[in-house]
Amino acid sequence: MSLNELSEKVDLTLSNLSILKTGKAKAVRFSTLEAICRALDCQPGDILEYVGEQGIVLRGVRKLTLV
Repeated sequence: MSLNELSEKVDLTLSNLSILKTGKAKAVRFSTLEAICRALDCQPGDILEYVGEQGIVLRGVRKLTLV
């Protein structure tokens, strides 16, 4: 799924999804996480990863392509 498609499904701007994809987000609302998981048919643990000093990053969203 492209970021454009995900953006439409979760009602977020491409800019905000790009921030999530690059790991630059300081926080993610539970409602946003829920919408992403619903659109991707996954669990939060499928897309979140703890990476030490970097904290928690969204790993599944990073794999999406910007189209």
